[in-house]
Amino acid sequence: MKKAYRVKKNEEFQQIFKEGHSFANRQLVIYTLNKEGQSHLRVGFSVGKKIGNAVTRNQIKRYLRQAFIDLDPYIKPDYDYIIIARIPTRSMGYHEIKSSLNHLLKKTKKFRQ
Repeated sequence: MKKAYRVKKNEEFQQIFKEGHSFANRQLVIYTLNKEGQSHLRVGFSVGKKIGNAVTRNQIKRYLRQAFIDLDPYIKPDYDYIIIARIPTRSMGYHEIKSSLNHLLKKTKKFRQ
């Protein structure tokens, strides 16, 4: 995923938290904020220290990043997303995380028709 497609700054995270909408399941929480005229979606990831050590947290972020790359053609591009991993993700594999993310995106109605 290109760096231009990532949410990195704290101010951007805070804006999405305050102005965006949130949806959740047992494994993930997703915040979305509409950005009209944006040509490509942007994504930020948050994996807290309660989930595990740095190796585990980075692995979860890699899984989430790859899941977004795979689902990118089907997701509406004019949104910013923040994904927060919950504790059950530490024992999940890539396909389980992708399935959970897919479920959340369907719940938010962010798939292209």
